[in-house]
Amino acid sequence: MAKGFGSRGMGMGGGMNMNMIKQAQKMQQDMMRMQQELEEKTYEASAGGGVVTAVVTGKRELKSLEIDPDAVDPEDVEMLQDLIVAAVNEAMRAAESDAANTMQKLTGGLGLPF
Repeated sequence: MAKGFGSRGMGMGGGMNMNMIKQAQKMQQDMMRMQQELEEKTYEASAGGGVVTAVVTGKRELKSLEIDPDAVDPEDVEMLQDLIVAAVNEAMRAAESDAANTMQKLTGGLGLPF
């Protein structure tokens, strides 16, 4: 029998592998739970001093959009469009940032691609 391949060596290594598998399974379950929680959250952002407010979900879907009637100027539709894009993009960034921070806490900085 080759050195290091006795039954004791394999038993110890096997136990360490099972522990790693259990930890990985727990991390996977925690990630799935956190992902579900993140998807249920909403994120709100405003633009133009609050004349346009966008709310997105953790699934990165636009849930609602509020526009102050004073912001509607038929002579300057481009400004309104820009405000809408800015509000939606900021809400999306908030959702993405929250997801990244939450996953960072879970993975402990392992640098996993999520």
